[in-house]
Amino acid sequence: MSTPTGLSEAEAIARRKAGQGNNVTLETSRSYLQILQENLFTFINTVFFTLSIFLIFLGRVGDAVLVGVVILGGIIINVLQEVWAKQKLDRIALLTRPQATVIREGKERNIDPKEIVMGDILVLEMGDQIVVDGEIIGENGVEVDESLLTGESDAIAKQTGDTVYSGSICTSGRTYYQVTQVGKASVAYQITAKAREFRKTYTPLQLEINVVIRIFLLLATFLWILVGISVWTGFLNFRDGVQRAAVIAGLVPSGLYLSITLAYALGAVRMVGQEVLIQQANAVESLSNVDILCLDKTGTLTANRIHLHRRDPINISDLELREVLGDYVFNSTAKNKTSEAIALVCPGIKRKINGEIPFSSTRKWSAIAFDDSQRHGTYILGAPEMLGDRASLSTIHQEKIKDLTQQGLRVLLLIHHPQILALNEIKNLLSSTSISGDLDPNLASFTPLGIISFSDELRANVKETLMGFTNAGIDLKIISGDNPDTVAALATQVGLGEKIPIISGVELAQMDDSEFTRAAKKYQIFGRITPEQKAQLVGSLRKEGHYIAAMGDGVNDVLALKKANLGIAMESGSKATRNAADIVLLKDSFASLPHTFLEGQRIRNGIQDVLKLFMVRVFVVTLIILATGQVLGTFPLLNKHSAVVTIVAVGLPTMFMPIWAKTGQFPRGSIVRSLLTFTLPATLSMTLTGLGVYLGYLVKSLWDATDSEVMTSLALGLSGSASLSLCNAIVSLQGAFLSDRLLAIPRSALVTILVWCGLLLVPFLKPPTTAWVGGEALSKDWRYTVTAIALLGVYCLILAIPVARNFFELSLLSWLDYCILGLVALAWCLVLRYLWRTKLLDRFLGIELE
Repeated sequence: MSTPTGLSEAEAIARRKAGQGNNVTLETSRSYLQILQENLFTFINTVFFTLSIFLIFLGRVGDAVLVGVVILGGIIINVLQEVWAKQKLDRIALLTRPQATVIREGKERNIDPKEIVMGDILVLEMGDQIVVDGEIIGENGVEVDESLLTGESDAIAKQTGDTVYSGSICTSGRTYYQVTQVGKASVAYQITAKAREFRKTYTPLQLEINVVIRIFLLLATFLWILVGISVWTGFLNFRDGVQRAAVIAGLVPSGLYLSITLAYALGAVRMVGQEVLIQQANAVESLSNVDILCLDKTGTLTANRIHLHRRDPINISDLELREVLGDYVFNSTAKNKTSEAIALVCPGIKRKINGEIPFSSTRKWSAIAFDDSQRHGTYILGAPEMLGDRASLSTIHQEKIKDLTQQGLRVLLLIHHPQILALNEIKNLLSSTSISGDLDPNLASFTPLGIISFSDELRANVKETLMGFTNAGIDLKIISGDNPDTVAALATQVGLGEKIPIISGVELAQMDDSEFTRAAKKYQIFGRITPEQKAQLVGSLRKEGHYIAAMGDGVNDVLALKKANLGIAMESGSKATRNAADIVLLKDSFASLPHTFLEGQRIRNGIQDVLKLFMVRVFVVTLIILATGQVLGTFPLLNKHSAVVTIVAVGLPTMFMPIWAKTGQFPRGSIVRSLLTFTLPATLSMTLTGLGVYLGYLVKSLWDATDSEVMTSLALGLSGSASLSLCNAIVSLQGAFLSDRLLAIPRSALVTILVWCGLLLVPFLKPPTTAWVGGEALSKDWRYTVTAIALLGVYCLILAIPVARNFFELSLLSWLDYCILGLVALAWCLVLRYLWRTKLLDRFLGIELE
């Protein structure tokens, strides 16, 4: 293929001045505006911002600010983490950004894509990203992957005169193309745009939490309606109605959102130390849901480095085979790891070629037609199962190939035809009838020349890494373009087992959808798989209810990564793959991946503990509000009372839970359902305890107030009988009954018992001793207990410091009262532990919750 002359530098400068330059900024990842929009405009944020506006309307500006600060805090944490990930990814992209090889004045030179001008001639070879639209002018054809533009993973053949589009990738061949569109007229600014198209997906836990928040929102709306009716009918004055509406707003757990956001951020920070870059905040927790990991052999089990193991000549000498192989790879325009391994031990010389079909991961073979006096005819190098039917292989050679593949070696077959054949015809025939069917007489005369085997260099510590996946409870699916026997042999070498179920892509291609799905579940090793089949395998496993993580480093992995629940890419992989992934392994840190999955489990378990406390708090407060309103017509808490219960008994403890949580699997299925065994007994027993305390102190306050009014009336000696004075006193109490003065002591007592019970609930999450075992298994972790004791001290300080006590509108009780409340809280602990251990509520409901 002759080298074109291209433009001169003077012509390029003139065209750039004329506005024909490719002056478009190429985005390497999501923009800052995208990150902000994706974190700001969510359902949760909409709910809480609406609550803030509602609180401002009710005159509770301080409460609105509190909710706003909590939500904005979560947004800021997420945005900062994802911006940091973007900047890190941009730095990686800067080091590996696509360069354009342009022909200027007959010479090749590498330039930045923004220096391209209309009419430039660019070199296109395997692995290159096409950075501007153009037209093929080279004599050789190429194949491009346009999946980033069309979603179709099939390799598209491009010949002279065909158009190539920016954003697509050259997968095989080498040629030239002339630029036809630049700047905004082209799609150059969308390079990898489809690959990096951000997927705002929610994890199962996020989806269920959204459901919980929606339920609480509906409940709050119902209570707001009741309050509104009470104000409208005159039963409540407007001031009291606002107070109650503010407390009800607190039933929608804004702190839960912040706690989860902090958990995600902490996980992302921890993973940085493991050389793992989190691009989407919830990918941290998403890891904990993964039960199947789909990975390739190359770059995962192996270090993506291969060596020529041996040559087995057929019908020619070893020296002749060495020379043929050397000439083959020397004159090939498409270089890859295989050709590099051959070139190291098989030197070649320049030959005249008539045509070439570059290697394709879909075809599994390449071809060159030599038109040289010393090297003549058509040579094809590829997978034996793709070429074996084209040449007569003896039983001995077939056994040789089988033996080599079973040793874990990568095996290729070299065949030859003495004539220069039409390469396009060869491609069509080999692609359509490589396994069965009538052989073309012209192709049947191919002669096998040699069997070439390669050894893969295994990754360091690969056995320990794969064992880590097993310990994390994750099944592995090895999906490779290599021979399935080779992949299985390597899998055996790294400790995955002796008899691993394997299947080839050729067999999968003959299956219908239902058979394909069954095969996806049954087999662990998949060999000779095309990129389209890899994406289909991932999709089939997802449809069966599995949570899939897919790993990849090449352009052919992009669709599989986007099909998976979680995409993982290597730093050394293509930029398209990195941008499509949710997680990028920096420095190709494959060995850190099991730790990453365990970290995901840790975050998930921590969030579950957070959710338990929030659910108990919200349900208890809700039930107490409903019960007291129904029985007494009073409202048990002020907004600041609800705030202090939430902050001390729930908010502060949950800050530490994601940090201290331990790894471990959890039951699949509904998360909320799995929490009920803990939250239901705690909620009902704490509600009854709180109601008992509130009613007890309310009766005591009522009795004290009644006695005081009667004695005052009698002492004053007012006209009329004592009975009339008593009636007057009782009438006066009707107005005082609903007043804050009368309810101050009962409310303070209720806040105290809710805080103390809430703090006593914390050790039950991670029982330090067998005495605390009830709703959860023994953990021997004293940090939760120490935290609860410390927060008990914080609440005591709030009561002891007048400024803090007055701010939260609490009344100081007597020491005897606090002792009694302490004994009540301890008695509640014993009752709750009994309910958990005997599973009385579970048996009453007729269910067995794990």
